[in-house]
Amino acid sequence: MLSHVSPKSEAAARQNLKWIYILRNLMMLIEALLIFLSVHGLNFQLPEQQLWLVILSIGSVNIYTSMRLKTDEPVTELEIFSQITIDVLSIAALLYLTGGASNPITWVFLLPVIITTIMLPQSYSWYMVILTTSLYTALIAFNIPLPSIEPHMPDPALLHEDMAHYQMLQQAHTMSDKSYFSLHLFGMWFGFVFSAGLVAFFVAELAKTLRHQERNLAEARENALRDERVVALGTLAASAAHDMGTPLGTIAIVAHELEQEYPIHRFPDLYEKTLIMQQQINRCKEALSVMSASAGELRAESGKVTLVTNYIDAVLNQWRAHQPSAKLNFFINPCVAAEAKIIAERTLTHSIINILNNAVEASPAEQGIELHASWDLDYITIKIRDFGSGLPPEVAELAGKQPVASKKRGLGVGLFLTYSTISRLGGKIIISNVESGGACAEITLPLLNAETNDDNSGNG
Repeated sequence: MLSHVSPKSEAAARQNLKWIYILRNLMMLIEALLIFLSVHGLNFQLPEQQLWLVILSIGSVNIYTSMRLKTDEPVTELEIFSQITIDVLSIAALLYLTGGASNPITWVFLLPVIITTIMLPQSYSWYMVILTTSLYTALIAFNIPLPSIEPHMPDPALLHEDMAHYQMLQQAHTMSDKSYFSLHLFGMWFGFVFSAGLVAFFVAELAKTLRHQERNLAEARENALRDERVVALGTLAASAAHDMGTPLGTIAIVAHELEQEYPIHRFPDLYEKTLIMQQQINRCKEALSVMSASAGELRAESGKVTLVTNYIDAVLNQWRAHQPSAKLNFFINPCVAAEAKIIAERTLTHSIINILNNAVEASPAEQGIELHASWDLDYITIKIRDFGSGLPPEVAELAGKQPVASKKRGLGVGLFLTYSTISRLGGKIIISNVESGGACAEITLPLLNAETNDDNSGNG
């Protein structure tokens, strides 16, 4: 048994075992139908009791497999190979009772080889080839023949004793030979059709699985590249915060001295400008403190649980403090869940504010921007639209993949970090141009209820 099984490999192994369970049910149904038609439809003299006993044994194994799928114990490659081996032995038993290698459906030995090749490593495939080949060879010499459909030549001695009787037996032999040949052709035809359909089905499923894995690998590579860039930007941000701390402190001291030297009653204009300079310095210092904070904080430490309505109000109020003159048209879906909650994380707030600032810069002042918000207990969707000239092609192509410098819109590191933040929180962001003009950023985020449900389902 395997001592360690990764979640993805365990899920794949369990799915393979489920497929074996389904295919075994299909095999039992076809075998039962063939036995019934052969015995009661074509009146073949087959060992019916032994055949039904084999099918009953296969059914008992499948009952165990059904119970096994309901347990949490990991499914291993050896277990899957053992299950396929049981199917091979059952097929050999059925062929032994129905003519052995002369049976026209001996092609079924190919199916376990195909299934093993698809589901298991190559070494198991060669083991299965050896097993099926050995059983096929043994069935050539050891089997219960099919006496009711085998042709028998009449005894040549009857040619001299009774010519009419000999001719009648020869005609019966010819008819029996044709019947046997037709039955054999039908068996081979049915085998080809069934195996071709089954192989095509498995190849299609395998191709679908490979495409899904390729998409996952591409997404993983893209996420890894984005994370590397984020780490690099975080390192540069921390270094910049350290290097700029001393100059900003010096400027703050000078600004404070200017405030003392130029009082408001004597130099009102200069005093007001000095206050503005101090406010901007404090804003820079606050931004630097955020940049230098640890990037590895847990979400519970960097934010708090709050109602979605309160969070949206807090974000807009914080944005208004820096954009008091910007025009905003705000729309909320009336059919919303008032009790929905979200983790008010600082990086998420900055990401949404960054999108709002970019929209304001792109939109004419008289038209402003629009914000649409709708949510339920699981997800929130925020759409921010501007009425500018639209998203530049270079930004649309590389948005979220790497920082892009745009002289026209100024979308660069901020947009890249916004994509990274929203992706890290389990959401997604889509920025596209609107046909009537401007661009729209659609942000979808999981709420606290959705995250709790995901955790519970993962634990179960």
